[in-house]
Amino acid sequence: MLSRLSFRTALAKPMCQARYLNIHEFQAKGLLKEAGCKVEFGIMCQSTEEVIAALAKVKSEKKVVKSQILAGGRGMGTFKDGFKGGVHVCKNADDALAAAKKMLGNTLITKQTGPSGQVVSKLFVTEAIPNIKRELYVALVLDRKTCSPTFIGSAEGGMGIEELAHSNPEKIKKMIVNIHDGIDHDACVKFAQELGFADGIAETAAEQFKAIYNLAKSNDCTMVEVNPLVELEDQTVMCIDAKLSFDDNAQFRRPEIFAMADTTQMDAKEVMAAKHDLNYIALDGNVGCLVNGAGLAMATMDIISLYGQKPANFLDVGGSAKASQIVAAFKIVTHDPNVKCILVNIFGGIMKCDIIAEGVVEGAKHLAKEGIDVPLVVRLEGTNEELGKKILRDSGLKIETADNLDEAGKKACAIVAARK
Repeated sequence: MLSRLSFRTALAKPMCQARYLNIHEFQAKGLLKEAGCKVEFGIMCQSTEEVIAALAKVKSEKKVVKSQILAGGRGMGTFKDGFKGGVHVCKNADDALAAAKKMLGNTLITKQTGPSGQVVSKLFVTEAIPNIKRELYVALVLDRKTCSPTFIGSAEGGMGIEELAHSNPEKIKKMIVNIHDGIDHDACVKFAQELGFADGIAETAAEQFKAIYNLAKSNDCTMVEVNPLVELEDQTVMCIDAKLSFDDNAQFRRPEIFAMADTTQMDAKEVMAAKHDLNYIALDGNVGCLVNGAGLAMATMDIISLYGQKPANFLDVGGSAKASQIVAAFKIVTHDPNVKCILVNIFGGIMKCDIIAEGVVEGAKHLAKEGIDVPLVVRLEGTNEELGKKILRDSGLKIETADNLDEAGKKACAIVAARK
């Protein structure tokens, strides 16, 4: 089974951010601090009372109040009630408290959230860092071209790196890390100098880069993004904002990291799928898919598109699913109100067709019990195929069957077209 990371990358669309495991800024700052990076003092808050207590502990006169959602562009975002900005630098505690009250429980819309936005249930209240000389952008990513961890950076921080790379590619600097040799101090110093750090402070910046690399390596990060990385007048180098992503495949060995997941800000269907060990990704179509095998799932999505409709999801039940998982898959797919038909496409190998058929019958009964009228088209082929088809016939349920993928795709798409 291919990872969720692979399919989110393959299926991601413009204006729809592909995510692996992301964590909030306050959590990322904690990990950076543990790794040896310099970050500002801050406290996560979930209520007005906690904000008041945190403001008393933040020593700087100015206070910063940051909305904590799993999306970028917070500072330029707008709340649904019209309040501007998900990040506010406030001149004193009173202003900070007023801003916090407007943010908590409100819905923040940014260029990455889509029009529905995300509810702000957590705030990060921090000290304001004075005497910032300049802001930079630095990130450690996995480069497919070189198959190596790669630092990318720009002396122009606090802005969209994608736009800068397009308009002024010469301003983007890179440092490739050899995974066998590890991070090299001299290379880090050179990279810092390319980003405009003077000789003395370049050593300080190099230590930050090394800490970022070691953090990523020890926690299976797919990305560590610091925007901005700041240089202060006293030659201090600090990580003022941070975004970390992690490889889904590392969950078994990084349970403490994955325990940080904020499921309240994730698609409820994907959370439920993970609970039942199903590989599911929500899309924006009208034909729900329930398939075993990643390749067959992709082919099923293709056949749906070929016959004029759009897949509502990618869902691979794997090769050893139980009937209970199939029932869970039906529940997940039908949670999407856009689904007008469910196409079940099973090629029985390790997964036996009779097991799938039992799950399909139980799933169909669940739909009927819940009053959900979603037609089913089922194609079964392979191990215990005839037994599986018999279970479907004997169920007494209205289930369309098909003998091959092409027929199944045509039937499902015709049903959707007729229901529009």
